[in-house]
Amino acid sequence: MPDSSRRNENSRRAILTAAFELAGEVGYAKLSIEGIAARAGVGKQTIYRWWPSKGAVLLDAFLMLSEGDGGGLPDTGDLEADLKAVLRATVKELRDARYDLPMRALSSEIMHDPELARMYAERLDEPVRELKKERLRKAVEVGQLSDVDLDMAVDVIWGPVTVRWMQRGPLTEEFADRVVETALSGLRP
Repeated sequence: MPDSSRRNENSRRAILTAAFELAGEVGYAKLSIEGIAARAGVGKQTIYRWWPSKGAVLLDAFLMLSEGDGGGLPDTGDLEADLKAVLRATVKELRDARYDLPMRALSSEIMHDPELARMYAERLDEPVRELKKERLRKAVEVGQLSDVDLDMAVDVIWGPVTVRWMQRGPLTEEFADRVVETALSGLRP
């Protein structure tokens, strides 16, 4: 890797790490390109050259966190156990104080910024949704699920956890398990 590419990658990672950390420390309203630049040790112009807004920087920070994630949902042959494991991990992440404020900030900004919403859908939500649908599609193929609308099934399974998080309700592993059990009771053949 040429030195300039390595420097660019190091700067990119420093910027994304700084954005994520600052969003958690000061909240999105007080997050600024100037603050990110200072924390990352780069000039503001570097950030403005690579990202159109602080929301776009924060989105890329979340994407960086998932780099190296093998992708796909577990497939042990036991759909219920696999979904419980995934929802439990989701609950754990949503309850993690390091992620809470940055995720809330990104969620809020997406509602107000159509371009950021488009980027979020294209780069994060749709690819993750496809991984979820692929796991459910396999379950349909082996008779563990009825032939259902997979988009609706994803919403039925993951939606309650998202809503409870947004409303700051209690998120527990037991809740995640009940969501899976309830959803599957309606989705199984």
